[in-house]
Amino acid sequence: MSRQTARRGGAVWALVITSVAGFMAALDNLVVTTALPSIREDLGGALDDLEWTVSAYTLTFAVFLMFGAALGDRFGRRRLFIIGTAVFTAASAAAAMAPGIDSLIAARAVQGVGAAIMMPLTLTLLTAAVPAAKRGMAYGIWGAVNGLAVASGPLIGGSLTEHISWQWIFWLNVPLGIALLPLARLRLAESFGTGARLDIVGTLLASGGLFGIVYGLVRSPVDGWTSPLVLIGLFAGTAMLAGFVHHGIHNKNPMLPMRLFRNRAFTGINAASLLMFLGMFGSIFLLSQYMQGVLGYSPTEAGLRMLPWTGMPMLVAPIAGILSDRIGGRPVVAAGLFLQAAGLAWMATVVTADASYTIQLPGLIISGIGMALYFAPAANLVMSSVSAHEQGIASGANNALREVGGALGIAVMASIFAAQGGYESGQAFVDGLRPALVTGAAVVAVAGLAALLIPARRGAVRTAKPAPAEPAQVLETTGS
Repeated sequence: MSRQTARRGGAVWALVITSVAGFMAALDNLVVTTALPSIREDLGGALDDLEWTVSAYTLTFAVFLMFGAALGDRFGRRRLFIIGTAVFTAASAAAAMAPGIDSLIAARAVQGVGAAIMMPLTLTLLTAAVPAAKRGMAYGIWGAVNGLAVASGPLIGGSLTEHISWQWIFWLNVPLGIALLPLARLRLAESFGTGARLDIVGTLLASGGLFGIVYGLVRSPVDGWTSPLVLIGLFAGTAMLAGFVHHGIHNKNPMLPMRLFRNRAFTGINAASLLMFLGMFGSIFLLSQYMQGVLGYSPTEAGLRMLPWTGMPMLVAPIAGILSDRIGGRPVVAAGLFLQAAGLAWMATVVTADASYTIQLPGLIISGIGMALYFAPAANLVMSSVSAHEQGIASGANNALREVGGALGIAVMASIFAAQGGYESGQAFVDGLRPALVTGAAVVAVAGLAALLIPARRGAVRTAKPAPAEPAQVLETTGS
């Protein structure tokens, strides 16, 4: 076998391994949404417990994402990729076997840690294995697989829940993870980064702060806003996040250098990303339950009916990419966010206890088109806002803020839902859903305004090129 053939084979194996790993991690963001009514019926639990089955994953994923990339750079990317995959796979099995809601939430949190170690190293390992001339195609395939995972998450979750059981949304990961472990050991080359940063203090401050705030928001509908535990969570969480900002300003090698936010383009796209995911995740969390619990759709039917929203990026993203090349990324991202806000506002207007799918469909399609217009140029806007040697940090920060936005969105919108409605009847659910969707639409509209803060630079997206020596340390997904 020639050296060129062996190299080509190694690149193919790397693409397969990293794409499957990315698919698993991205899928678990939304796969659980259509299974929530079945999980609630089987394991019990109140609204706050359902929130944590989603947020426990997104929160730990967000907090440890950049730390996981730094661990791989320092101790070996292949080694840490294997460790992260093993943790993710074992936690998936634990979630499938969970005897109660608390153990399920704990397993989801560990899943997020495994994904945070595994996911950011997929692009780095892929880049090391693929020749520079063919990386664009490899990145496109990798991104398409991740996009497929996000789009199909509600449908896969609904189908498995309806035709087998909700446990299989987690069992699905186990054979895939077990297959990846020996393949990664045999087919991926080991590599190390230079100047890897292990910011333990920053990680502890960020994780403690975010947990405190999300805990306070989740528990407030149950315990009340004046409850000592709620107040302690909110105030302590805010204080720790303030400490994280101070640490990022004054520490020599922080996980997230705050000086990056002096750049208006970096601040604008990251604020837009956080707010967009806040509105989107919170809305999907409630609408997937609305379609089953109020309208009576089966889990599979609910997943299929969500596809015009979650699956639209697969169709529209190429068009959005062409548009962003011609007119720049800022107007495309802003237009996408305003469209998504309009779609959510439509849904807030038409949801009733017996609403037809036909009347909901325009809102789902408009939201889906808006999501697609955002995803295509957003990553390039992030990367073009910083210098080449800081692209790994910038990409990691953006993806971490997306996950944080998702966790906060579920907590905030579920609090609004609980304050105005509940699960007692279809009408009670709608009474809580409508103001939550209005809030989601308003938040995403503010995200559109934040995108307008990005300086207008015609062709800015075309200038965004990855660093030649070190690829982005952390993932650039199309929607995880």
